Amino acid sequence: MTSEALDLSRLRPVLPSPLEPVEDERFARHGVRLVLKRDDLIHPDLPGNKWRKLAPNLRAAGGRAVLTFGGAYSNHLRATAAAGRLLGFRTIGIVRGEELAHRPLNPSLAACAADGMTLRFVDRSTYRAKGDPTVLKGLLSAYGECCVVPEGGSNALAAQGCTELGRELRGVADVVAVACGTGGTLAGLAAGLAPPQRALGVPVLRGGFLGEAVRELQTAAFGAPAGDWSLDERFHFGGYARTTPELHAFADDFERRHGLPVERLYVAKLLYALTELAGEGAFQPGTTVAAVVTGRPQEASEDSR
Repeated sequence: MTSEALDLSRLRPVLPSPLEPVEDERFARHGVRLVLKRDDLIHPDLPGNKWRKLAPNLRAAGGRAVLTFGGAYSNHLRATAAAGRLLGFRTIGIVRGEELAHRPLNPSLAACAADGMTLRFVDRSTYRAKGDPTVLKGLLSAYGECCVVPEGGSNALAAQGCTELGRELRGVADVVAVACGTGGTLAGLAAGLAPPQRALGVPVLRGGFLGEAVRELQTAAFGAPAGDWSLDERFHFGGYARTTPELHAFADDFERRHGLPVERLYVAKLLYALTELAGEGAFQPGTTVAAVVTGRPQEASEDSR
């Protein structure tokens, strides 16, 4: 299959994704306006930043097999597997956690398998070393020629793809906030915004390293750090897949108020953080904050790390 044959436009993505103003007194009483950027509506199987990050990588792969990485509840693995099914290329998922090979597949991994993805479970030390050329060569040896896409889909191509998200939000909001896993979406989003707009990232992983990852991605994609962006690392709830009763209560309340189901791992953490920040006076009265809705609700899971 050639890159010309791999025509992603036939999947009919909804672009630009819709904007949805939300009237919420938790923001309004501080003079802050909240707008949702509904990237979750881009495509039913490749929603949000998964579309924006995968699309340029899949075009570069040109129909070759794609090998990529993720944890047991990885939305990136699910989207890659779905893309393989829809567009007719082979997918291989390297999954963190050798012990998972002997357990029934959870709903996320079962969906990957149903979409034809070959799953290979590796121990955590091997997974951590996946960027080492020798380790990667060993992983690739069983599958022939593959295009390797990193965990979360985050690389220079992905960051370049996410600049379009920023461009779609020019003139819409003063602050654009996004939940961050690997940092690829924030890297591209910030580069696509226009001054004086700024991007705010809320990590869902434990903090302390993501800023450097964003700077490295931007340098690889654009030659230098780009745009006005910052991170607030206080609201990650202890790790990627960790949730709490407090977070679930917040998500349920948001759904009751606004009729919008909220994905717990990314979107609920983002919206919760923005509510807290508004209460702290982090946004000046008159500020419009756009929250990027990157995914749809899925079953809650325990931390799979």
